Amino acid sequence: MSEDILLLDTDVETALRGAVRSLLNDRCDSTAVLAAYAGDRSLSRSLWKTITAELGLAGLLIPENRGGAGGSARDAAVVLEELGRYVAPVPFLTSSVIAATVLLAGDSELVGQLASGERTAALLAPFSAATVEQIPALVKDAEGRLSGRVTSVAGALDSDVLLAAVQTSQGTEVHAIETSLVSVAPVVALDMTRPLADITVDSVPGQVVVAAGAGLPALRVGLATGAALLASEQVGLAAWCLDTTVQYLKVRRQFGRVVGGFQALKHRLADLYVELESASAAARYAAGALAENDPDAAIAGAVAAAYCGEIAVHAAEEAVQLHGGIGMTWEYPAHLYLKRAKADQIGLGSPAYHRSVLAELIDLPLGRD
Repeated sequence: MSEDILLLDTDVETALRGAVRSLLNDRCDSTAVLAAYAGDRSLSRSLWKTITAELGLAGLLIPENRGGAGGSARDAAVVLEELGRYVAPVPFLTSSVIAATVLLAGDSELVGQLASGERTAALLAPFSAATVEQIPALVKDAEGRLSGRVTSVAGALDSDVLLAAVQTSQGTEVHAIETSLVSVAPVVALDMTRPLADITVDSVPGQVVVAAGAGLPALRVGLATGAALLASEQVGLAAWCLDTTVQYLKVRRQFGRVVGGFQALKHRLADLYVELESASAAARYAAGALAENDPDAAIAGAVAAAYCGEIAVHAAEEAVQLHGGIGMTWEYPAHLYLKRAKADQIGLGSPAYHRSVLAELIDLPLGRD
């Protein structure tokens, strides 16, 4: 572990956190988030427009010389943590992190369009994909038109452009396809705040945005960056669950006393607090290692991805249970966090997958069942 990577927020990151939290507190009410389960995407569109226009976060990871804000993975981690805290239904992870990272390997003008918020992109891959081998490659015919089908794509409903892997004789290229030209079939998913869609591409034109020589490395970096920074979103989810549960147990009375006074519940909350602090350290170290291009970045990312997903699910489960009857109701937002946590847990690779990656990275023999 590198001692040069800071785990605490800098002054700039503290200011960024405050700005994002203030915006979400004003404009991301849980009742409006819940409307996504009825098919209402109005909050997603309006909130994303505000985030891009007022805060300029769409191009956070894009260098200034390409039209972006020139931020680092640490900055993106701060934003994702706050988005997770509010279960915000915006495509920051899919467009501003994964798609933007892939596009930076090429010289397409689409990079600047993403940075300005003019356009939004999504990687044409299942949300569960952890490796480039799990990304279905489209077929290019003699006329250069693309065809294929990809299921469970995250961010497609919010995107103007889809980034597709295309196998050629020179290698894997990345093509940009206008979303309006393909068939987008929404999927009824567990977490409707990050909706999935099945995409059918039937003989449509595409534009090469990353050449064959750089295609596979770009896709690998995009998936790895997404997985490492997804851990910060999971930390934000878990933090809301713990904070809200503690506040509830301070006022809920049962058997003539405050429920939070029962020792058994104190122990459960204390255990969850320790888990959350560990998850926060893992996520911040992973983001810091990415930002510094540290040799430890791959290991740090695998640790964060393997650990934080399970902690987020545990925190959400505890929140639902310790809220008692109200935690089981549709109107109370606890279920939004449980659904996002469960969906995130398998997004960009399951914890078991990332543990297997970690084992290989540190030369740890895998056990057998």
